[in-house]
Amino acid sequence: MSTTTSAAASPFVLLPSSHERAHDTFPSAAQLEQALRQKVRGEVRFDQASRALYATDASNYRHIPIGLVIPQDEDDVIATVAVCRQFNAPVLSRGGGTSLAGQGTNAAVILDFSKYMNKMGPVDPVARTVHVQPGIVLDRVREAAEKFALTYAPDPATHSRCTIGGMIGNNSCGVHALMGGKTVDNIHSLDILLYDGTRLTVGATPDSEIAGHIQAGGRIGGIYSSLKILRDTYGNLVRQKFPNIPRRVSGYNLDELLPENDFNLARALVGSEGTCAVILGATLNLVESPQFRTLVGVGFEDVFIAADHVPLVLTHKPIGLEGMDGLLLDSLRSKQKALDDIPLLPEGRGFLLAEFGGNSQAEADERAAKLVEALQQITHARIYTPEQAHRVWAIRESGLGATAFVPGHERTGWEGWEDAAVDPTQLGSYLRAIYALMQQYGYYSPMYGHFGQGCVHMRLSFDLESEKGILDFREFMDKAADIALAHGGSLSGEHGDGQARGILLPKMFGPELMSAFRTFKQVWDPDNKLNPHKLIDPHEIHEDLRLGADYNPWEPKTHFAFREDHGSFARATLRCVGVGACRKADAGTMCPSYMATGEEQHSTRGRAHLLWELMQREVLPDDWANEQVRESLDLCLSCKACKSECPVSVDMATYKAEFLSHHYEHHSRPLAHYAFGRIDRWARLASIAPGIVNAINNAPGISTLVKKVLHIHPSRQFPRFSRPFTPDRRLARDPQRRKDRRNPPPANAPAVFLWADTFNNYFHPATMRAAHKVLVDAGFRVSLPNRHLCCGRPLYDFGLLGTAKQYLQKILDALTPQIEAGIPIVVLEPSCASVFRDELCNLFPDDPRAPKLRSQVHLLSEFLVKFAPHYQPPKIDGKIVVHGHCHHKAMTGIGEHGMTAELQLLRATGAEVQALDSGCCGMAGPFGFEGDKYEISQKLGERVLLPAVRNNPQAIIVSDGFSCCEQITQNTTARPRHLAEVLAEASKS
Repeated sequence: MSTTTSAAASPFVLLPSSHERAHDTFPSAAQLEQALRQKVRGEVRFDQASRALYATDASNYRHIPIGLVIPQDEDDVIATVAVCRQFNAPVLSRGGGTSLAGQGTNAAVILDFSKYMNKMGPVDPVARTVHVQPGIVLDRVREAAEKFALTYAPDPATHSRCTIGGMIGNNSCGVHALMGGKTVDNIHSLDILLYDGTRLTVGATPDSEIAGHIQAGGRIGGIYSSLKILRDTYGNLVRQKFPNIPRRVSGYNLDELLPENDFNLARALVGSEGTCAVILGATLNLVESPQFRTLVGVGFEDVFIAADHVPLVLTHKPIGLEGMDGLLLDSLRSKQKALDDIPLLPEGRGFLLAEFGGNSQAEADERAAKLVEALQQITHARIYTPEQAHRVWAIRESGLGATAFVPGHERTGWEGWEDAAVDPTQLGSYLRAIYALMQQYGYYSPMYGHFGQGCVHMRLSFDLESEKGILDFREFMDKAADIALAHGGSLSGEHGDGQARGILLPKMFGPELMSAFRTFKQVWDPDNKLNPHKLIDPHEIHEDLRLGADYNPWEPKTHFAFREDHGSFARATLRCVGVGACRKADAGTMCPSYMATGEEQHSTRGRAHLLWELMQREVLPDDWANEQVRESLDLCLSCKACKSECPVSVDMATYKAEFLSHHYEHHSRPLAHYAFGRIDRWARLASIAPGIVNAINNAPGISTLVKKVLHIHPSRQFPRFSRPFTPDRRLARDPQRRKDRRNPPPANAPAVFLWADTFNNYFHPATMRAAHKVLVDAGFRVSLPNRHLCCGRPLYDFGLLGTAKQYLQKILDALTPQIEAGIPIVVLEPSCASVFRDELCNLFPDDPRAPKLRSQVHLLSEFLVKFAPHYQPPKIDGKIVVHGHCHHKAMTGIGEHGMTAELQLLRATGAEVQALDSGCCGMAGPFGFEGDKYEISQKLGERVLLPAVRNNPQAIIVSDGFSCCEQITQNTTARPRHLAEVLAEASKS
C-alpha cells in the first residue's frame, strides 16, 4: 500500500493497516508456546483461531496477538510473565475486551483473567472494602455490596460484563461516577506484578513509609525513589496543567503522587492501560448505595440546550445525570428497538436523565419534584416509576450499539472521538463547536453520555476504507482535540487514550509532562514490554486500522440475501462492534453457550470476529472448510437471541446456517444431520402407526443402538409420535366431544388459518386441538393445511439450506390463496413463526409473497390480542409460571416486553403470573439430544428454568416451544402446557 497521499492538502500520510501486518509472526512463538505449556497450569493457546479471536477489541484497531494464556491463578500469571521475559515477548492484560481506544489489542501474549481469576473476598461493611481478582465482573461486586446497602460507584454501561481489571486499566466511570467518582477514586490498594518479576502491593504511602522503602533499596526502593523524584520535579507543573474537571482520564495519574493525595501509587497506576504493571488483585473502596431512587426525564428543543441546563440541574445534587439526543432515538427506531420505551421520554430532541437518591422513597421523590418544579417554566419533565425508570435507563445504555450500523445510513458509526470531556459549564459550547466540525467533514453521530460530568459519547460516520476518508479522519481528530482543549477539557473522559488518542497527548500536556509520563512508564516497565505503543510512544491514530484503504474481504456467494448488509456476508460479520453484551451471564438469553462455558469463542462476539477474520483470508485458512470456525459455531444453539438482544443485531443463527451450508460442501455430513434436520419426514411416516414406532424407539436394545448411531445422549428419551390433528376425525372418534360441540361460527365469521407445524401436529396434537377450540370460541372460521407442509426449522441448525428453500417454496405455492386474501395465519411453535418472519424473506428477497406472508403470521397470543380484542380468557385460580421461547423473544423483544401479548392474556385470567428470566432452556431443537452437548444443555436448563419448575410444583407451567417442553419433561415431573392448552382447558372448567 502506498504511504503517500493523493490529498495534497492533508498534513498526514497514509500508514500501514492491520492487513499489512496480519502475517507478521513472533520469531520464537513455537518455543514460547512450548515453554508456557510446561510452566502454566491454565490454558495456553497459540492456535490460529485463538489469535484471530483476540485480534481486536471494541476499537478501530487490529493486532494479531502472539498467543493467549488463560491463567488459573496468580502463580500462572507469574509463570507466564517469567517465560515471556525469557523470550523478550510483550504482554497484554485484557479485561472484558470492550476497550474503545485500542488498548485491548496488541501483538503480544494476551492474559485473559475473566474465565478463572474472577473471585472476590467477603465484603467488609465496616471498612467498606472488598478484595477482588482482576477478572471479576463489576455486577458481581455490586450484587455482593448491595447486601450491605453499599456499591462500587463507577458503573459504565458495560457493567454486566466489564471486569474490574479492565476498569482499573481504563479508569472507567459510568453513570454514578457523579455520585462516587471514577475508578481512580475508589481504589484502596493494588497487588501488582512487574515485567521483571517484582511483586508488590501499593496504595497510599505516608512519607515515613516512602523513606523506609528508599532506605531498603533494591528494585522496590528504586521505584519509590524514582517516583518521589518525579513528583518533586513535576509536581507544580501537574497542578498547573492537569485540567480541573470531573472527567480527566487522559494521561498517567501523576496528580496522585502529590503530597496532598498521599503519594498513592495504586491510584497513580489506575488508567495506565496495562502499560506499567500486571494487576493480580485489588482492594476496592465501596460507598453508600441509596436504597431509594427516583428518575426524572427532561426534554429540550435540542441536545445543545439540554447541555446548557446541566449546571442548573447539578445544583439539585442528582446522583446521576445523563444526556442524549433525538438522533439516538431515531437510530433505535430504525432498528426496531425500544419502540415501547421511547414514548416514555418527554417531548423534545435533547434529553437529560437525572436520578436522585434518598434514605426513603419520599426523600428521593421530593428531590425529584423540586427539580421538576424548577424546570416547569422552562421545559417538559416527568418523574418515572421504578419500572419505567428501568426501561428508560435501558435506552441510555443502548447508546454504543444503537449508533453503529444504523439502517438507512450508508456509513456506520466508528469510535475515535467518542469520549472527550469538558467542564459541565462548558458543555453546550463544546458540543456546538464539535457539531460544526462534524458538519464541515460531513460526519454524523448521535450524542449521549455523562452530561453531569461533561463527558459525551459519539460514534462518527468516518470513512475508514478509502485513502481520503482515512486522512480526513486523522485530520478531524486533530481539530477535535483543539476544540476540546480550548474548552479546558480532556481528550478522554472515560475510555482512555490507547492508540486512538495517545499521539494527541502532547497537545494536551506539553513536552515537559510528556517527558514525565515517559519516565513514569520507564520506572515501572523499563523494557517497554507491557502493552507497548499504547499511551506512550503510540502508533498513529490512523495506523493498524481493522479496515483501512486496503480492506478487501472475500465476498463469497451466499444462500441468504443479507439485504440489510448490502448483500455481503463479510459486511454482516463486520456488524459486531465488540461491545460484549453477549458476555453477560446473569440475565436475558444471549449468549447461552457463553453463559455455560465462559469462553470467548462461544460468545456471539467471538464467533462474529472469527467469521470476519475468515473473510480476510489472512489468519484463518481453508475458507468455508475451516474446522476451528466450525467448532466455535458447534455450540451455538441457534436461539436467535442475538438478533434482538445484540445492540447491532448480529444474527449468529443465520451466519451459522450459511457457514455450515458451505462447510459441508467440503465434508461429508453426519447421519444425525439428516435424522434431525428432516424430522418432519420421519414424523409423518411415524404418524401412520405411532404406537408401533414409539414401542420400537423405547425397546431397550433398539433404543440404545439408535442413540449410538445418531450420537444421542443415553439419558435422553425419544419424544413420542402421535397421529396428526384433524378436527373432523377428532369429533367423529370422540362421542363425548360430539355432545360438547358448539355451533360452528357463521359463514361470514372472520377467517383464520391455523398452521399445522411438525412439532405440534405430529408430537403434541393436543396443542393443535386446543388452539382450534380457542379460535372457534373466539368467533373465527378456522382452516388448516390440506397437505403436509413444513417450514423446515431444524434444517437451519445443520445448514441444509437448499432443502430449506425447497420447503419454503412449497409453502409459498400452497398458501398463495391465503396470502393473496390476506388471511391471518396463526403459528403455535415460535421457532416456526421465526422462519416465516426472518429466514423466509432472507432466502426469497425477490418474491413479493414472502413479505406478505411474513406480515400475516402471528403467534396465538399476538393474534388474539390484535384481532380478538373482546376475547376474555377464562378465569384461573392459582399460579402460572411462564418460560418464553428464545425465538419468541427474538421476534418480539427482550425480557417481558417480548412476551407482552402472552402475559396480557394470562394475567387476564386472574392468576398469579411469574415470567421467568430463564434464557435459553438448553434443548434448542436437536442440541440437547446430542451426546457431546448434553452437559451444556443441562447446565443451561439448571441455570434458572428447571429449578423454577421444581420450586413451583402446584403451578401451571406455560411453555410454547416444543424443545422447551422436552427439556422440562425430561428433567422434572411437571407437564408444561402451551398457552392454547391453558386457555382451552380453563374454559372447560
